[in-house]
Amino acid sequence: MIKISNLKIYDPSGMHKIYDQWPEFAKQAYESKYEPISFDEIDHIVFAGMGGSGTIGDIFSAILSKTNIHVSIVKGYLLPKTVDKNTLVVTTSVSGNTSETITILNSVVNLDCKSIVFSSGGKIESFCKNNNIPFRFIQKRHSPRASFVDYIYSILNVLQNIISINQKDIFQSILELKKLSEKISSNNLNDTNPALNLAENITSTPLIYYPWGLQAAAIRFKNSLQENAKMHVMIEDVIEASHNSIVSWQLPSNVLPILLQGDDDYVKTKERWTIMKEYFDENSINFSEIMSIKGNILSKLICLIYVLDYATLYRAVLSKVDPAPIPAIDFIKSRLSS
Repeated sequence: MIKISNLKIYDPSGMHKIYDQWPEFAKQAYESKYEPISFDEIDHIVFAGMGGSGTIGDIFSAILSKTNIHVSIVKGYLLPKTVDKNTLVVTTSVSGNTSETITILNSVVNLDCKSIVFSSGGKIESFCKNNNIPFRFIQKRHSPRASFVDYIYSILNVLQNIISINQKDIFQSILELKKLSEKISSNNLNDTNPALNLAENITSTPLIYYPWGLQAAAIRFKNSLQENAKMHVMIEDVIEASHNSIVSWQLPSNVLPILLQGDDDYVKTKERWTIMKEYFDENSINFSEIMSIKGNILSKLICLIYVLDYATLYRAVLSKVDPAPIPAIDFIKSRLSS
């Protein structure tokens, strides 16, 4: 088990302290007094962003999946050709200096579409001011990945006339975060902590299986394991995997299956989980499983991500790795032409 002294040694910048406060930060963000903005006749939203900012788009894509609004996710330089006057381009860059995001904004200026930008400043804030693009400042806490809930709930605040989620569900998700924090935070470093238990099980390369509705949580888990714990990670849709990659388990491997399951997964998906676990048991393949809480889609995703993100931080500390530095990413950014 981890002790608080281990966190102080291997997480000297205090990322765990930010995670401990996610419920409070979420509440503050949703209740903040942002300048109101309204967009009419939107039938297409493009969420553009990279890394942690990109995962924000994945979350909103899941939330909007059962509405009449078409959603596109852009993690790169180019907008889809379908952008038109009824499209809202939501651009997010926590750092404010993401080159791909700046390229997207250069395209937006020349298109007949609506746009809004969320960032902590940087070049992007200046660009928006110079080009009269609506901009909302959201502070960065520690790092882009640790600022996740500030951005999710600030965007829910600002775009509440577009993102159709009941206010009651939003406050319920914050309440669930607070309840979960008591179990997984650095104030509960014992065997009742599900995030710590999961971290202790991740001693080989993780292969994350997920159902379609929880894809956003799987992507975020992969990204956070890579950034915080500095691990190679794979993810697979559980239904698709049943038609191909399940065959890989016929030979021994140094891979750990992790099953992300939704409380209300489709009945045939639940059947698939049962069969897969039966196969793993019969073949003595060790696996871990995480179940979402009951509730609305925002509560399920945000709480899953909270548990999984904390597990990646604990995994880093167990591996005696500082989760904060990302020198490989810095290397690539330093070599990119401006």
